[in-house]
Amino acid sequence: MALFGGKKGVIGLDIGSSSIKVAELRETKKGYALQNFGMATLPPEAIVDGALMNSAAIVEAIQTLINERKIKTREVVTSVSGQSVMIKKIPLPAMTEEELEDQIQWEAEQYIPFDINDVNLDFQILKPGDDEGNMEVLLVAAKKDMINDYVAVITESGLTPVVVDVDAFALENMYEINYQIMENEVLALVNIGASVINIAVTKNGQYMFSRDVSSGGKLYSEEIQKQLSVSYEEAEMLKLGGAAKGDTEEVMRREVSTVIRSVSDQLASEIARSLDFYQAAAAEEHINKIWLSGGSCRIPGLAEVVQEKQNIPVEILDPFRNVDRNPKQFDPGYLEQEVGPQAAVVVGLATRRVGDK
Repeated sequence: MALFGGKKGVIGLDIGSSSIKVAELRETKKGYALQNFGMATLPPEAIVDGALMNSAAIVEAIQTLINERKIKTREVVTSVSGQSVMIKKIPLPAMTEEELEDQIQWEAEQYIPFDINDVNLDFQILKPGDDEGNMEVLLVAAKKDMINDYVAVITESGLTPVVVDVDAFALENMYEINYQIMENEVLALVNIGASVINIAVTKNGQYMFSRDVSSGGKLYSEEIQKQLSVSYEEAEMLKLGGAAKGDTEEVMRREVSTVIRSVSDQLASEIARSLDFYQAAAAEEHINKIWLSGGSCRIPGLAEVVQEKQNIPVEILDPFRNVDRNPKQFDPGYLEQEVGPQAAVVVGLATRRVGDK
């Protein structure tokens, strides 16, 4: 299963821990046009730490989405992230791609923390041979059992998986079709999902660094539930600014606001730690801007807390910014205000084509 690149059209399928997203893009002379988009919520605990715990619910959600959106395409690009995925830039003696194909397994054994027989490997040559006869290669390893689980639910849904990507690369692809790549600009793309934060750093549109943090937006709901002694459903509503019941509404709002600020501090600290780690390793590089995406990036005040911690400009990504769409088919308010940044990964996946490298 290729971990990189995809000519024939595909469906992007983002299997997240709280929801499933599908997107279909058509290539045009100007770029891309949106053919289809939909989301379905998953029951709690359907996916835990990247592991598919309730395959039946996931299959049902995928099938419902495909049927409701009347999607005819059957080829799917999906992505994985988390502790079962490793991405690393490695230096190697200059060689051809064919030679590297033959040697990659042996080379990879020196760098990856998993048993080589338990992973799917892929690579991309970032910089061919330099004056000293070395090249830079991007190595990706993903555990086979996780890949097999994702492939199984997609196949069971009546679809055909053709590319398994990585969330960080999908974010980069999404950014590239929507925003201008500025020379020497170093960007951090931070996707804050329900239970995973994907962080990807790019320079000149090229991959520099990535890390997945096992934390996310569901921490808000869990803390509100715990601190205010409410149900998970009530906590979800309060997190999104919903009203509390009864005379205590104003008190409840203040308490919710305190919890949200505390959790935002925690998440911003996690993001800061990862970016500090990158900057320590690449001392001459300064991150120029942080772009936030994911369902939790719009929690009131979170972007401001991230900006305070890093002292770097922070903006919210629009995955549909440069994507043409028919307003009769897709409500602009729904795409821009309601869904918006949640679609970052799935839009990146939908740019892939069968047979890409």
